[in-house]
Amino acid sequence: MNEEVRLTAWVRGQVQGVGFRWFTRAKALEIGGLSGFALNLDDGRVQVVAEGRRAGAQGLLDWLREGDTPGRVDGVTEIWDTPRGIYDTFAIR
Repeated sequence: MNEEVRLTAWVRGQVQGVGFRWFTRAKALEIGGLSGFALNLDDGRVQVVAEGRRAGAQGLLDWLREGDTPGRVDGVTEIWDTPRGIYDTFAIR
């Protein structure tokens, strides 16, 4: 569980215009050790990219799926990959 990973998640539902990216960033910073970003997509989804330890990324994914998020999450699709190491912090884009 200590391996470094890259999580990319696409969150569907009412997730734009409700502070979702801000709360996602706050959760990533609360978990600690994660860098990446949250980005509104043109199709209404939010893309979340998080790099760090697998346990932290899994915690963020669990929160995206079942946590007390703003708006309404209808579903989350994710892929796991090797981290690229290009992010200094967790940002809102």
